[in-house]
Amino acid sequence: MKYFITLFLVVAIIFSSCSTKEQTSEKQVEKIVYPETKKVDSTRVYHGVKVEDPFGWLEDDYSEETKKWVEAQNKVTENYLSKIPYRDQIRKRMTELWNYPKKSIPSKQGDYFIYTKNDGIQNQSVYYISKDLKSEEILIDPNSLSKDGTTSVTGVSISDDSKYAAYSYQQAGSDWTEIKVLDMSTKKEVSDHIKWVKFSGASWYKDGFFYSAYDDPGKKGEFSNKNEFHKVFYHKIGTSQEQDELVYADKEHPLRYHFAWVSENDKYLILSCSEGTSGNAYKIKKLDQPNAKFITIINDFENDHGVVDVENDEVLLTTNYNAPNYRLVKFNLSKPAKENWQDVLPNKEYVLEHAEIINHQIVAQYLKDVTSLVEFYSMTGEKLGELKQPGLGIVTGISGKKDEDFMYYGFTSYIYPHTIFKYNKDGDDEVYYKPEIDFNPDDYVSEQVFYKSKDGTKVPMFITHKKGIKMDGTNPTMLYGYGGFQISIKPSYSTVNTVFLENGGVYAVANMRGGNEYGEEWHKGGMLHNKQNVFDDFIAAAEYLVEKKYTSHEKLAIYGRSNGGLLIGAVMTQRPDIAKVALPTVGVLDMLRYHKFTVGWGWAVEYGSSDEKEHFENLIKYSPLHNVKEGVEYPATMVITGDHDDRVVPAHSFKFAATLQDKYKGDEPMLIRIDVNAGHGSGKPTAKIIDEWTDMWSFTMWNLGVKEIKK
Repeated sequence: MKYFITLFLVVAIIFSSCSTKEQTSEKQVEKIVYPETKKVDSTRVYHGVKVEDPFGWLEDDYSEETKKWVEAQNKVTENYLSKIPYRDQIRKRMTELWNYPKKSIPSKQGDYFIYTKNDGIQNQSVYYISKDLKSEEILIDPNSLSKDGTTSVTGVSISDDSKYAAYSYQQAGSDWTEIKVLDMSTKKEVSDHIKWVKFSGASWYKDGFFYSAYDDPGKKGEFSNKNEFHKVFYHKIGTSQEQDELVYADKEHPLRYHFAWVSENDKYLILSCSEGTSGNAYKIKKLDQPNAKFITIINDFENDHGVVDVENDEVLLTTNYNAPNYRLVKFNLSKPAKENWQDVLPNKEYVLEHAEIINHQIVAQYLKDVTSLVEFYSMTGEKLGELKQPGLGIVTGISGKKDEDFMYYGFTSYIYPHTIFKYNKDGDDEVYYKPEIDFNPDDYVSEQVFYKSKDGTKVPMFITHKKGIKMDGTNPTMLYGYGGFQISIKPSYSTVNTVFLENGGVYAVANMRGGNEYGEEWHKGGMLHNKQNVFDDFIAAAEYLVEKKYTSHEKLAIYGRSNGGLLIGAVMTQRPDIAKVALPTVGVLDMLRYHKFTVGWGWAVEYGSSDEKEHFENLIKYSPLHNVKEGVEYPATMVITGDHDDRVVPAHSFKFAATLQDKYKGDEPMLIRIDVNAGHGSGKPTAKIIDEWTDMWSFTMWNLGVKEIKK
């Protein structure tokens, strides 16, 4: 793809410990008076079952009543957090640790290398270009696009002739994207402006580019209306969006995504179609033939595929069809049927994550026990060698071209800060960029353990902590998880984890089913009717940490985002005794109505839909919103969302927090923190990230009984 993608690291910070007795005596906070949330008579009927939805009015995020509720809730939360004595100290230390120069992997586009740099605590990383990676100049500085840093540039694509650069940007964390174009000779914007783009960049062809967009959702439907009829357009430079050519649309299937990009040789337009977050079809069009039609190469949505290359009508494709850990196949466009697919790299016992062609060789990136393995092959599948990595960790990205004999790649682990290497054709590695940071890996240990889940399944977990800490059950511990959508949660250094580690904390990440850590069977083991396995895997991880005396239930905090927010909501309602603190963040918490908003319909392949009786009966069992009970001692909870989250709409969090506050009568706080001018997380400015994590860890430490932190 001709896209340049910037990755933003998710960060964490944590706390030191004290005894349970100290916790009781030291944590004295006045009883919280929550805002009154009105309850309305609202009953929805699902397959003959009546389900009350008394806080359903909070789904209207444009109403004045909802806005006043948000303001009142934030006021209560801010009042609570402001009384935590070391909140400012956490913010100061987090800012210190974050403040070091960062750089991304360079990508070659046209005549230029393009990459991002951040001087430390800039709200957004700045895009640079260079022809030789020695001298450089700024292409675009996102920090100049808004005063508060909430406008982010999500990708830049340079035309083949290097005359223009299209950049995609988002505002206030929304998934809605706009595209503008720069004249590369002047770095000034030209008149081209594309709106209502979502989940798409710009892929150049001749004097224009392809992109995907929706129709204008209307003023009040921008952040919550269901998105339908994703279309592919071609925009010619110098024309208006209204003149753009409609390249592909599917009038029969409104709930499908369509993504198009141009092959590296500029001869083929590749179109991926999907009905959700897994399973896709493919069509390919020959661009060098006038009036050519799309050739369907895969027409079902039963498996996951990825086009690696098309040359002389020969297609290279990764697929998990008849290959749960993926394989690389080849076939001719004239005979695309699956029976004609020939293995180039067959299915292995570990997962093929990605493949690309560099220096006319296949570079295959595998995942083996949640660590990277990169192997080199000839175009016919003969193994040529392996990439020697600095240790057990993750290759974060590989950048190279088919006709170039070098590549750049990034490497990280939980205790190895992200470093960029240049790899040459003779097999030599050299460090291209290594961050200078106040962190000594020799002071810490990061180990992988395997534990048994409820049904006996062996699940991996990474545990990171300072060397020499005592395993006596008193260590403050954070357990993180995700478990879904084929997303593998892999080792990655996080700057603010340093605060956690230097104060004797334990940071654990469970690699539950639902992800892609062990291929499609691992994914299927945690989706649809198997979703309970994910929650069981996470609960078993917590029990392992307690059993092995890393921590205790009174010293354990649990955290997850998005699908991971669902995880935390489900676990805390199923096992409220499992942890002392719960942080469900931007979570999918109303499992009966998630598909009614924005792109939630695309998750039905993962969760199932309440529109179908068999799935309703499964979803209602674990839907966090519908499993909050009266008289139960829940963990200290801070629900977190953003008012511009148009992926997992904030109504999920609003209704869950209102239900907790209504039904819970104990002493633990049931708060909600609603970030203003923020979305699901993408493009969030540094200042807002630091503010959010300051509040998260202030809340967590205080409710774990921590009296002070060391720095």
